[in-house]
Amino acid sequence: MTWGTELWDQFENLDKHTQWGIDFLERYAKFVKERLEIEQTYAKQLRNLVKKYCPKRSKDDEPRFSSCMSFYSILNELNDYAGQREVVAEEMGHNVYGELMRYSQDLKSERKHHLQEGRKAQQYLDQCWKHMDNSKKKFERECKEAEKSQISYDRLDNDINATKSEVEKAKSQLYLRTHSADESKNEYAAQLQNFNGEQWKHFNVAIPQIFKNLQDMDERRTVKLGETYQSFAEVERRVVPIISKCLEGMVTAAKAVDQRKDSAIVVESFKSGFEPPGDFPFEDYSQNLSRTGSDNTISTPKNEGVVKPDPKHSISKAAKNKLWLFGKKPKAPSLEDFSHLPPEQRRKRLQARIDELSKELQKEVDQRDALNKMKDVYEKNPQMGDPQSLQPKISETMCNMEKLRSEIHKNESWLSEVEGKVSTRGDRRPSADVNHHTPHGRESPEGSYTDDPSQEHRSPPHQPDPRQAHQPDPRQAHQPDEFDDEFDNDDPLPVLGHCKALYSFDGQNEGTLLMKEDDVLYIIEEDKGDGWTRARKQSGEEGYVPTSYVEIAMEKNSKGS
Repeated sequence: MTWGTELWDQFENLDKHTQWGIDFLERYAKFVKERLEIEQTYAKQLRNLVKKYCPKRSKDDEPRFSSCMSFYSILNELNDYAGQREVVAEEMGHNVYGELMRYSQDLKSERKHHLQEGRKAQQYLDQCWKHMDNSKKKFERECKEAEKSQISYDRLDNDINATKSEVEKAKSQLYLRTHSADESKNEYAAQLQNFNGEQWKHFNVAIPQIFKNLQDMDERRTVKLGETYQSFAEVERRVVPIISKCLEGMVTAAKAVDQRKDSAIVVESFKSGFEPPGDFPFEDYSQNLSRTGSDNTISTPKNEGVVKPDPKHSISKAAKNKLWLFGKKPKAPSLEDFSHLPPEQRRKRLQARIDELSKELQKEVDQRDALNKMKDVYEKNPQMGDPQSLQPKISETMCNMEKLRSEIHKNESWLSEVEGKVSTRGDRRPSADVNHHTPHGRESPEGSYTDDPSQEHRSPPHQPDPRQAHQPDPRQAHQPDEFDDEFDNDDPLPVLGHCKALYSFDGQNEGTLLMKEDDVLYIIEEDKGDGWTRARKQSGEEGYVPTSYVEIAMEKNSKGS
């Protein structure tokens, strides 16, 4: 069923219908636009909500409770969910709304063209009809004039009083009128035939084709609407799997809440490390009072039954301050060594600071190594740069390393104090990449532990290996902490081998040994991993030297000095 045959006379109605179709398409496009604006607003509000409730503090200050971590995970999933709503809005705007608006413009242009073609065909047919009608009217007028001439001629021809000239004139007029009527008749017949032909073409060829084009256009519009309806739904369907993952993530976060873990974190966060206070003894202040025999009270023998105050249980200000369970916790100013904190909390804070400083030191070490390598490249290839230009930066890096090592050493000393024991020389030793001071230890250079604070010394730090970083600058070599002059063993240690000094070492700190380049020394204690080797000169003087500063040759059989 086509519009061209069924609706051949409904041009105006088809004009209105096609206009309504385009208006409906644009109305749906407007609906999609408002829908995507709702999605955009919804996504924006969700993101603002997530931003509002996201932690604004640093990660170190954030609580580590599973309930908090789960909530932050839910916020992250909600943020991803908001992103999917933005994807929906974006695809609706591009695949549906934008496509509809472009198609609407195309429909308007096509409709305008088809209607113009229809109007032109109608105008041409009207013009043909007008020509036919004019020829018809002319033919009618000519016929009437011929009839009048016929009547006038017949009247004069029958009148005996009419002259011959009058009769001839009437006859001539009749001939002219009759001839004009015949010509008008022929013209009218031709125009009528032409109009009938054009009218047939109009209603059987031109109009059906134009209406068929309009029908095809309207059907394509309907199909496009159906496709955009589907696209509208597909946009939602494509994000459903990701949204489902977001929701699954929320459920997983909810299942991750662990009340026992949170309780353990509370203990870990607030444990002071103090022991609960013991029982307070009874202090009898009446023992010096004299009692008579008539008293009904039983006398307490002197020095018997009297409980003397135990110094361990004496109530001092410090003890009172620890009774936070029964009173307000005293406020103390924040100190650099965190001594205002309970032991357990102080230990954690110091350990965290040491870890942070160690990371910073590692960065400085990496920077120093990179600068040394660059300097070595410049020395081998002077055209690439001046090696001396790197010296200020290297010196600055070494200065920063010294400062960081000093800070680490200071904090590790405080940490050892908190832990209630002194680390041995191998305790908390840094890796070979991070060269920093170890904390104070009460271990003799031979490794034996002593409780005598006077025997306390600091372990020598790890020295840079000249064989790994090319030729080092001895002035930039890291100097060790002080060693004790005295060694625990009275008998000389056996010689394990000998070594040759590759570089000079000033040995200014206590426990170190002065050596010059090419000096030959006896090895009496191998490097234990801290970068120092214990050696003895031929004169009998002993001390520690940097392992990286000497070339060692160990012997199979040890010998005395």
